[in-house]
Amino acid sequence: MRNLALLAAVAVLTGCSGAPKSETFTFTADLPPNFAYTATVNYVPGAGQTCTVPRKDNLKPVFNRKWRERYQPDAEIEIRRVRNGCELVVHSVELDINASYGDDSGDIGVAKATVAIRETLDDLHKSSFDAEGKRSFSGQCQWMFRTTGPSRRIVKILDCKSITAHGDLIRSRPFAAIELNQLSGKTISLKINLATEEKPYYKGWWVQTDLGWRPCTGRWGTTNEERCIDPPQFTDFKMPNGQTCTVYPNCQERGDTNVD
Repeated sequence: MRNLALLAAVAVLTGCSGAPKSETFTFTADLPPNFAYTATVNYVPGAGQTCTVPRKDNLKPVFNRKWRERYQPDAEIEIRRVRNGCELVVHSVELDINASYGDDSGDIGVAKATVAIRETLDDLHKSSFDAEGKRSFSGQCQWMFRTTGPSRRIVKILDCKSITAHGDLIRSRPFAAIELNQLSGKTISLKINLATEEKPYYKGWWVQTDLGWRPCTGRWGTTNEERCIDPPQFTDFKMPNGQTCTVYPNCQERGDTNVD
């Protein structure tokens, strides 16, 4: 009897139970300056489960929700968890790639990336980890600019595309697919490069010169940014810091302007 009691005590101390073992993986990101990610984790019932869990009991963990106040590049994510007696497994990590370009609270751009996690994947989408247990996927982001409002203030839109394993840039968002049984103890990393050149958001509304981009006007009888006419007419605009400019991103022309 004494031995049985001792074994029971050991079982309690070691956490022996029928609940699934707690396992985690790490998500991290290598981002340009003034960038940060927000990660939202989705869970679904595991294979063979017939249970369902109401949304209020299966809340999605969010990492770096307040990324401007406090940012942690590494997120430790549970692979399995139990809610209302139902075993759930991680299904995806939805990523917001956030970037700031000014001091105003609205001076940010947001783009998307995704890590999909499935019980099984075909060979085309299956990912492999290196000897250190790491798997990386990549993307490139580019700022696109336009003006808004009567002051023609510059705002920027962040556009991010995926980079394939062969280094090709494609239009889809940065994406990785991982098999569930590969995840435990591993690290998934997103690498983002920033394009050196910014481009107008609207094609045909700005003219590129030797000194930078100039916004067109004159098509619809306002002083706003408008589709270019021939010969082009130009307007001025304001930078995010309030400075009035005629050329982006250099602000002021320095000498004669030659239209390409």
